[in-house]
Amino acid sequence: MTPSRDIARLIEIMAALRHPETGCSWDLAQSFASVAPYAVEEAYEVADAVERGDREDLREELGDLLLQVVFQARIAEEEGSFDFGGVVEAITAKLVRRHPHIFGDRRDLTPAEVKAAWGRIKAEEKAERECRAGPGQGAPGLLSRVGTGIAPLPRAVKLQRVAGTVGFDWNDTRAVLEKIREEADEVEAALGDRTAVADEIGDLLFAVANLARHAGVDPEVALHGANRKFERRFGHIERSLASRGSSLQEADLDAMEALWTEAKALERQA
Repeated sequence: MTPSRDIARLIEIMAALRHPETGCSWDLAQSFASVAPYAVEEAYEVADAVERGDREDLREELGDLLLQVVFQARIAEEEGSFDFGGVVEAITAKLVRRHPHIFGDRRDLTPAEVKAAWGRIKAEEKAERECRAGPGQGAPGLLSRVGTGIAPLPRAVKLQRVAGTVGFDWNDTRAVLEKIREEADEVEAALGDRTAVADEIGDLLFAVANLARHAGVDPEVALHGANRKFERRFGHIERSLASRGSSLQEADLDAMEALWTEAKALERQA
């Protein structure tokens, strides 16, 4: 098959990769659960390309993200649930439904009325989904308004914020700091038990997200900055070693720590 600008060709290629007799063994082994993490990863790659302003990379990353949609749609088609056309139909129907001021007869809505209509339509869609879930599910709880289709860190903040609307929240930021210290102690106590320590680290991360919320800081933005800082300082270590005719593999930890401290000092002077 040759490259094409036609979405139908991408769908054909995916079908060929999933062909039970002549397809790719790796692609055939995949399921909804196994490929779902790749969709999240590709979405972050798209965001990274946007931040860097690299339009060629953005074009490629959007293609990778689209592949994840086509991949899961193909798996769904094989089990008889829906196909790629159904995905397109669902999103086009949603866009039309949520924009009555564009596609309907309400073209004179003010921005405030548009926002109100959007909220009302989303509430109606949610009620419809709950009806599809069937009886016996119980009334939706307060936290059900927080969707599950978002990254864990911002979802933690949203869960905390919603719980705070009924008073279930800390009144003092320092109390959150104390909670972090408590959770860190519990992590230390759980060391050696992989299951327990994973649970305690989750609690610690949740508490840190809560501290960021109370401090008015977006934890994802803060972590992104920390990642960039780490990359920048580690890059200084690597370049400095190379300028001395050495490498990361040859240097010991003390030498790398000294260069790390040097990188921090240079940043303060800049």
